[in-house]
Amino acid sequence: MENKQLETKRHSCAHVMAQAVQQLFPGTKLGIGPAIENGFYYDFDCPHQFTPEDLKAIEAKMKEIIKARQPFERKEMSKAEAKEFFTKRGETYKLELLDELEDGTITVYMNGDYADLCRGPHVEHTGKINSFKLTTIAGAYWRGDEKRPMLQRIYGLCFDTKDELNAYIKQQEEAAKRDHRKLGPELDLFSINDNIGPGLILMHPKGGMLRKILEDWIKDQNLKRGYDLVVSPHIARLHLFEISGHAGFYSDSMFHPMEVDGEKYQIKPMNCPFHVEIYKTHLRSYRDLPLRLSELGTVYRYERSGALHGLLRVRGFTQDDAHIFCTPEQVEDEVKQCFEFAMHIFKTFGFEKYAVELSTRDPEHPEHFTGDVKDWERAENALKHVLETNHIPYTTHAGEAAFYGPKIDIKVMDAIGRLWQLSTIQFDFNLPQRFNLEYVAPEGRKRPIMVHRAMFGSLERFTGVIIEHYAGWFPLWLAPVQIKLLTLTDDQIPFAKEVYAKMRQAGLRPELDVRPEKLGLKIREAHMQRIPYTAIIGAKEAAEGKLTIRLKGGENTPALPVDEVIAKMKEEVASFSLTNLLK
Repeated sequence: MENKQLETKRHSCAHVMAQAVQQLFPGTKLGIGPAIENGFYYDFDCPHQFTPEDLKAIEAKMKEIIKARQPFERKEMSKAEAKEFFTKRGETYKLELLDELEDGTITVYMNGDYADLCRGPHVEHTGKINSFKLTTIAGAYWRGDEKRPMLQRIYGLCFDTKDELNAYIKQQEEAAKRDHRKLGPELDLFSINDNIGPGLILMHPKGGMLRKILEDWIKDQNLKRGYDLVVSPHIARLHLFEISGHAGFYSDSMFHPMEVDGEKYQIKPMNCPFHVEIYKTHLRSYRDLPLRLSELGTVYRYERSGALHGLLRVRGFTQDDAHIFCTPEQVEDEVKQCFEFAMHIFKTFGFEKYAVELSTRDPEHPEHFTGDVKDWERAENALKHVLETNHIPYTTHAGEAAFYGPKIDIKVMDAIGRLWQLSTIQFDFNLPQRFNLEYVAPEGRKRPIMVHRAMFGSLERFTGVIIEHYAGWFPLWLAPVQIKLLTLTDDQIPFAKEVYAKMRQAGLRPELDVRPEKLGLKIREAHMQRIPYTAIIGAKEAAEGKLTIRLKGGENTPALPVDEVIAKMKEEVASFSLTNLLK
């Protein structure tokens, strides 16, 4: 079934749900009920407060409606007729929507005793809906306006087949177990504190270690690829962002300026204007290009509190930002290197599948885009050529490029089949023009091409994604604690401390548990903390200078000499292995 057909089925299912709600709870007024990814929702103004038990009753009523195979009938009315029709039904929210429509033909869809203001289309009859499930109840302001009435929103799932529905439900159950907002605090990685503010992350020692590993790795990879590392301040004069244009077109996502010495200063929402100013500190020659500037730069953006989501949507985050300044002739090679960089990241972190989206300009509306048409064509062709020569499938979204340049977005698929937006390669024809950037070419002064590039996206988001991808079971090279040393009795403490010191000296990250607790409790806690290896140290191990290693699955290895364990762990770390070598 085509996606459009499935979208039609989901929207029809929303109507059936609304019909069931109005039958069960007379007097309920209708808001809106669109199809969404994987299902649908409908907003209701109902004096009754919905409960999970109500969802079961609504589902049962929906099945009755579906079994009746009620046809969806399309009725055409004038705007005046539609107003009279919905006034009689007491649908005040539909009347408000009607007021915003132009005069002309209005379409209403009816099935059974139900009628809704709707453009359609719908399936032929309710019997075409076969695989659905109502999931959650939430609050939603009418039209998303906090000053308007709070409605009750019911979400549902709808698929073509029962198997698809059940597979999605199973995936969601697994996703709930992997939710980084649950695992992060449980593994003592991070927290969000009301005293500090929503969307602002506290990284705990283990989270700080994970962050260091990611920062060191990405910095080393940048240096290997010819990037220069730079650092920029967290605030700047508002004037900088007026030049860049952010103070105008991006102001809704910026925090309010502060006043310092009579001047307005802005906490930075972007790193790019700072990198542009670094470029401008010297008159560049074409021989100096490409210039690749990289920064782990922390930025701050205003997000509505309702949009915040753990590490994935925050107000303060650190981008692995880079900006490439190059000549037109260098563009394609730079794009190719960026794409290969992204592929290396995905392979290293165990993302085997991905989806690529190319966003281009709309040639019929050149007024919506800045920059020279030839630069746009060159940039779009470079992006396409890199994808096509590497046999990378991609989808094109014409007209969806930012006004300042085309881009590639790469979404990775995690261990349970969900797509996450990570890497972006984005051209910018706006900033070089606004800041009057130049380089000296043999034929005179020219304007460089500027490419934004983020591989992780942001460290916070990437951390949230890999927590869920690995379900907290990081591979050894990433794990904040790589091995936990557990003693059976106090007699083994001296040997355990020697092993701990030796591992630390070797560059490993051990943790020591010498508490006088039962071994079973210690093992269970280490497992709950998702530590890759657990070393059990009893009298025999201490006497022989060996370690018995317990693996994630619960099996124990034969006792191994300490030096052999360290050597195997170092080999596993050095190889960035995603599987355990101590087997």
